[in-house]
Amino acid sequence: MGSFSIWHWLVVGILVLLLFGKGRFSDMMGDVAKGIKSFKKGMADDEEAPTAPKQIEGQRTPETPAPTADTKTH
Repeated sequence: MGSFSIWHWLVVGILVLLLFGKGRFSDMMGDVAKGIKSFKKGMADDEEAPTAPKQIEGQRTPETPAPTADTKTH
């Protein structure tokens, strides 16, 4: 119980082929392959060096500390 024998997988495979047909099944596998290629290409694009963020005029840089509202010392 819990693991499937080769006969279970064979029956499942035959049912899938009967439901979807040989042509439709091969089309789906082609779409899966295209999706995997697209995913790999997207992951390769993410590995490129990120560009520096553009500075908007009047915006503080991250190194500049924000002014505090409390100017009194304790």
